[in-house]
Amino acid sequence: MIIPVKTSTGGYNIVLKRGAIKELSGHLNLDRKVLVVTDSGVPQEYSKTVAEQCKTPFIVTIEQGEKSKNFDNFKMLLSKMVEYGFTRSDCVVAVGGGVVGDMAGFVAASFMRGVDFYNIPTTVLSQVDSSIGGKVAIDFEGYKNIVGAFYPPKAVIIDSDTLKTLDSRQISNGLAESVKMSLTSDKELFSIFETENLMENIDRIIEASLKIKRYVVEQDEKEQGLRKILNFGHTLAHAVESENEMQNLYHGECVAIGMIPMCSESVRNRLIPVLKKLNLPTSVSYDTDKILEAVSHDKKMSGSEITVVYVPEIGEFEMKTMPLGKIKEVLK
Repeated sequence: MIIPVKTSTGGYNIVLKRGAIKELSGHLNLDRKVLVVTDSGVPQEYSKTVAEQCKTPFIVTIEQGEKSKNFDNFKMLLSKMVEYGFTRSDCVVAVGGGVVGDMAGFVAASFMRGVDFYNIPTTVLSQVDSSIGGKVAIDFEGYKNIVGAFYPPKAVIIDSDTLKTLDSRQISNGLAESVKMSLTSDKELFSIFETENLMENIDRIIEASLKIKRYVVEQDEKEQGLRKILNFGHTLAHAVESENEMQNLYHGECVAIGMIPMCSESVRNRLIPVLKKLNLPTSVSYDTDKILEAVSHDKKMSGSEITVVYVPEIGEFEMKTMPLGKIKEVLK
């Protein structure tokens, strides 16, 4: 299946097909120098499979984890491109999860003011969410994605066969983002989470999630309006990520926690059982003042107020502007 994405900065295709990672020539131009960026948590077979289909590949592996999305690795990857003699006609391919995609995409956006970028996500989280939409970034001074750009990929290849190496926690981590999208935009998708075997329906879930994000991105590429709904649960999630490193929570686990205070009681009563079905956390210990400090650095802050997404009914959403004091009440 090919899902086309059309935006003001150009269109690209999402290829959704089992086994697609072994059949790249029909979708990507790899007849040139290719920087293949992956991380230590991604099975080497995936980057090697990609490299075997490139004319002149260079595989660079960063350490697994959010901490690798930093200026040092950003500089290192750019240095490799200079060392290997890359030009504007060459390209960067990300093979891995969101960290790899964000990092490689920002490198591609920055080298010689932009080279072609292809994304091959290998986690549920990156397949349903971060691999499309054109946001690329690194973390800085302890704050997530605070330095970056809008830089769409030339193509995205989604092969759900790559999910076979993930453990159940990583699967649930990614599905938290699909739950998020279902709550704001697709009550039928949410019913799958409530009633169906999720792994038996993983391709349906990925496709439905991609079509929600595709629609949102096409309407609002640079987050001036509708795209803000993709931030549902993320205001508190990013704050929890910043302040609870010792608990080693994954991004999707933080999103799960962040959604709970931002919906009506009736929605919450249906949401919590779904989160438990996925073995996602529904509570976390935190220092309220530290969470508010992290929220105050959120990109969605305007003066002393922040715009958050609230879900009153499954499949519906509202944008609410709250002062930090109101966020403190919500947390309590």
